[in-house]
Amino acid sequence: MTRFFISAGETSGDLHAATVVKELKARFPDSTIHGIAGSQMVDEGCLPVRHMSELNVMGLADVLRSLSRIKEIERSVLDWCSNERPDVAILVDFSSFHMRLGRKIRALGIPVLHFIAPKLWAWGGWRVRKLKRSQDRLACILPFEPEWFQKHGIEHAAYVGNPSAAGCADGWSAAELRERLEVGEKQSLLALLPGSRPQELRAHVPILAELLQRVRGEAPDLACVVPVAPGVDKAVLEPLLKLGAKQIDRTADGYAMRADAAVAVSGTATLELALWNTPTVLVYRGSPLMVFLARKLVSLQCAGLANIILGDRFVMPELIQEHCTVDNIMAELMPLLCHEEAARKQREEFSELRRILGDKQAASGVVEMVEELL
Repeated sequence: MTRFFISAGETSGDLHAATVVKELKARFPDSTIHGIAGSQMVDEGCLPVRHMSELNVMGLADVLRSLSRIKEIERSVLDWCSNERPDVAILVDFSSFHMRLGRKIRALGIPVLHFIAPKLWAWGGWRVRKLKRSQDRLACILPFEPEWFQKHGIEHAAYVGNPSAAGCADGWSAAELRERLEVGEKQSLLALLPGSRPQELRAHVPILAELLQRVRGEAPDLACVVPVAPGVDKAVLEPLLKLGAKQIDRTADGYAMRADAAVAVSGTATLELALWNTPTVLVYRGSPLMVFLARKLVSLQCAGLANIILGDRFVMPELIQEHCTVDNIMAELMPLLCHEEAARKQREEFSELRRILGDKQAASGVVEMVEELL
């Protein structure tokens, strides 16, 4: 019987790891799969050695307070691996924890695959040596990553497909989204995505509420939608809802945010919007220290994944930190809503993005790499 260990450390990792668990079950029906598991992994049949929620920490201070608990989780996982001897360990994203864990699992003689390569090409290149010691295979979700890692001494890196590209290929059409929201054909539809983490919501909801008021002053008939991610306290969104923004469940079957334009906090959501062909303005406000460090350490000029993949160019306008003001957002957004030429230019670039990423299922690529290790 084949035995697998798989680990995720946060909600997005749980989602991606769950697709791998499902694919492993399909290809190895008699296998057992254990891991540091979130609810989505458990739903697909992963048996928890520890629950992912035990690793949930936000910010440096929380990490420092939780160090003893994190080390205890690591010890218990290593004890389990030593006793149960899984054939392969799959570590999903959450790179700081998983690079250390991967090195120690390999020391037990168990091969390790990392899924979702850490973005060392953007910052943290000095950690390549740690990554080399912590894995036998590296499954990348951005097409340019394998070449970068191979140049830096990590031989077995491969592009397995991008989960967002595969997930965004289908879903609701623009007309179906409007029907769900009861939005008229002639109304402009604006999507506002303020993030999902508490600090992101605190920073961006007030700005986006003021923005919505300003946009309505110029386009009174405009409709607005706010996708709500799992775990978000809807009370935090009240300033937007009071202005008539409509909520929609981010996890609804077929979810696809094909709006006329969007303003979105930097993250995976901006890549998804590009793949859905939605002209977008990227915004972000973070702690002054974190933004200062990012500007010093990051070797790229763009923050958005779509922009980075499209040659590190500002295809999607980016308004970061002090530039993230209502006036600046209005200046970038209104042409996308009111002038077809501005929206068309973004959409043309987004078609190239879809070509670059392709439509390969990432979980399938990961399991092919697992088979190599077996």
